[in-house]
Amino acid sequence: MELSRRLQTLADMVTPGNRVADIGCDHGFVSIYLYEQHIAPKVYAMDVRKGPLCRAREHIEIHGLTDYIETRLSDGLTALETDEADAVVCAGMGGRLMARILLDGLSKVGRMRELILQPQSELAYFRRFLREHRLVIAEERFIKEEGKFYPMMRVLPHGDEALYPLFDGNGLFGEKEAERVSDTFGALLLWQKHPLLQEYLTLLLNRNKGILSSLPSCGQEGRRAELEKELSDIEKCLLWFVV
Repeated sequence: MELSRRLQTLADMVTPGNRVADIGCDHGFVSIYLYEQHIAPKVYAMDVRKGPLCRAREHIEIHGLTDYIETRLSDGLTALETDEADAVVCAGMGGRLMARILLDGLSKVGRMRELILQPQSELAYFRRFLREHRLVIAEERFIKEEGKFYPMMRVLPHGDEALYPLFDGNGLFGEKEAERVSDTFGALLLWQKHPLLQEYLTLLLNRNKGILSSLPSCGQEGRRAELEKELSDIEKCLLWFVV
């Protein structure tokens, strides 16, 4: 099974030996890969949509893996029993929806070893949700595929928050600023000075400057203040890359 770079990176983050619940499995390619590469001894391929789940089942049958990969029609984790899986893989959906799925299944999530997550949008909201529910980001990767940037994270339900501190840039940001910047851009990516994050921040800087310059001089004070705050955060983060 050949995966896109995004899905390959996601699959590579799964700890071998874990039974996996693949939430929003789509065509089942990640589920198949995880079993065929001896990463997961059991996979639950789950999707809320009947069409994709049917195609996933067909692909699983073609690969002769029906004894090892079980398909289930499920809204998030609802069709998964407690302790059936050790890990969740969830990708390709908005951060707010992903947060809702985790919140609805929080009692099951709390008994797992890890969550491998790739939210497509609303990243600040999603990272803040994780932080407020003590779901600790222990690893974060950032890739670019076909011109789009994709953050993905390995989250521990029982992680030690002290091991993965918020990003303050060694004094660049105060406590509240550090929370905001960490949620928006990813504390671990910033601490490691990830080169793709620097590229992404530069693009955001230029985009926001363009938006700011195009705003009318009157009547957009709130939007102007918001953009100026975002620009200040981005400029300080980019300064971190060169110190």
